[in-house]
Amino acid sequence: MKKEFGLVSWAINSNVYEVNTRQYTPEGNFREFLKHIPRLKEMGVEVLWFMPITPISLKNRKGNLGSYYACSSYREINPEFGNLDDFKNIVSTAHQNEMKVIIDWVANHTGCDHEWTNTYPAYYKIDHEGKFYDAHGWDDVIDLNYDNPELRIAMIEAMKYWVDECDIDGFRCDMAMLTPVDFWMQARTALEPVKKLFWLAELDPLDNLDYMQVFDSAYTWRWMNAAKHFKDEGARNIHSLREILHHYEHIPQNALAAWFTSNHDENSWNGTEYEKYAEMVLPLALFSSTWKGLPLIYSGQELPNLKRLAFFDKDCIEWQKPVQLQEFYRLLLRLRKQHPCFIKNTDHATFKLIRNNIEHHILSYKRQVDNHCCLVMINFSQYDLTNIEFEVDAPYADYTEIFSHEKRSINAKHLYLDLKGWGYKVWVN
Repeated sequence: MKKEFGLVSWAINSNVYEVNTRQYTPEGNFREFLKHIPRLKEMGVEVLWFMPITPISLKNRKGNLGSYYACSSYREINPEFGNLDDFKNIVSTAHQNEMKVIIDWVANHTGCDHEWTNTYPAYYKIDHEGKFYDAHGWDDVIDLNYDNPELRIAMIEAMKYWVDECDIDGFRCDMAMLTPVDFWMQARTALEPVKKLFWLAELDPLDNLDYMQVFDSAYTWRWMNAAKHFKDEGARNIHSLREILHHYEHIPQNALAAWFTSNHDENSWNGTEYEKYAEMVLPLALFSSTWKGLPLIYSGQELPNLKRLAFFDKDCIEWQKPVQLQEFYRLLLRLRKQHPCFIKNTDHATFKLIRNNIEHHILSYKRQVDNHCCLVMINFSQYDLTNIEFEVDAPYADYTEIFSHEKRSINAKHLYLDLKGWGYKVWVN
């Protein structure tokens, strides 16, 4: 399958940080979030993804504040977060700090009292009784009708508004597979001449391969679920994980798999990453930043955040100093930004699994371009393993481990290392 649109150049070795504005600060607004941008820049964050910034419907609202994903207008700012100038200031400040901003776009449905329900009711699907409805059991939203060409034009114009008015850099498209792929093609074709944008889809490319002709990046739900199942079953054999990774090799070459352990849905509904993965959290975060694709990081993972955040009510992230995992993420994100094997996209670049003699517990791989190499070894088990043999076949050079700063000369095909339970090492030359 051919991908119709080229990937914007700045996204190739980037990362995406999801901002839950409501829960990020006690005030829950853009002005207070602005104070975190210098810290996030220092951490290495490059793309800020804001959960929907639009106002929330009152009809059938859940909780006290409602769902971000039940909007009442596509062209207004949620007053809970501030005003249009406040958001413009977020975007301009991010740009001044060499960061990008993408916004969450909910195209499949609106809230039950969206302004279109009065002005353009034909934009919606109706049931046999002539009533608006949602087909997925969500009782605070109603489905839009993409058989109506006028709706498509209105939706694209609403998306274009945020590009023209605020200079955003892309969209994260909510439940993208529920909206026809030909609409996304139509939208991207229309917006491409306005500004080259980044398009992230909430769908798994393995289940929706046709959507990857439009989108630059998409979720890895199968990997996330397989990793949880692996941990729940006692983390005995990682061959099942390798098999899943093999399947992701078949998505288009210039599309980016988005790797993650948490987001707004996972944290609120399925548990914190520590509930789901326990000791496996940091190995998975390391994997997400060093495997092919790009990492998604959720608000507070750098703390780390150990609580489920309420979805429909105020429930502030409990920021503390020091931010315990700030340096862990900084090292990984800096590696992605600075090391040649991540930033050079050439015909000479290679990515391959490294054979080791304990392959039922250890995932090892390398990235290499010319004589620049990054070696990654992750112990996906509770066991302390010693004298592990890795067939690195790496360029002869002096290497440094990025976390411990240990130095080692590699001048042979094989490398012997110890790894603690759930331990990891990343060597670079």
